[in-house]
Amino acid sequence: MAKLYFRYGTMDSAKTLNLLAVAHNYRKQGKRVLLLKPKLDVRFGADTIRSRSGLEAPADLLVDPDAPLDVEQLRGLNCILVDEAQFLSVAVIEQLRELTTELGVPVICYGLRTDFQTKLFPGSKRLLELADSIEEVKVTCQFCDRKAVFNLRMADGLAVVDGPQIQLGADERYVPACWRHYRGEMEKARLAVARTEEHSAEAGDPEAASL
Repeated sequence: MAKLYFRYGTMDSAKTLNLLAVAHNYRKQGKRVLLLKPKLDVRFGADTIRSRSGLEAPADLLVDPDAPLDVEQLRGLNCILVDEAQFLSVAVIEQLRELTTELGVPVICYGLRTDFQTKLFPGSKRLLELADSIEEVKVTCQFCDRKAVFNLRMADGLAVVDGPQIQLGADERYVPACWRHYRGEMEKARLAVARTEEHSAEAGDPEAASL
């Protein structure tokens, strides 16, 4: 029986590189594989799946989070590979689950488990609940040799404390971190924000400025 797989990892854990390698192996054997990604992921082009190593492949299907998948497009496949699965809606994840039975095709999803505030993405949460197989794609912390488990959103050298869960194309970068360094970087950022607010308050207060 075909299975639903969820292979999750932090940023920079080579998830997309793994996906492209699996696609290459299927196609080398003459098998039909479909590469699927969320429509909102346009960082490397609307229809491109690209790893940070520079390897890339065209996406065969772009998924609108509010629209169901067209099952007719997915018949006759040997495997469905999903990039950035955390951005898929719960409804699409549930449909992928059903496709493993309805079409007898394995579905392998790659994505993040949690966001920069350690909260589960809705799509990832549903995958953790429904997947037959859950595998961690591992990488070390940006700051030490421990295993990275969390994602830091960085801007201007500091961790970002607040903001929308999904933010693509901004002048920010993400780094993998262990708990110790995730916690430390977030505390450093909160202190910096507090100091900035304190200085702003003093600058706007004539009495504080005269002290």
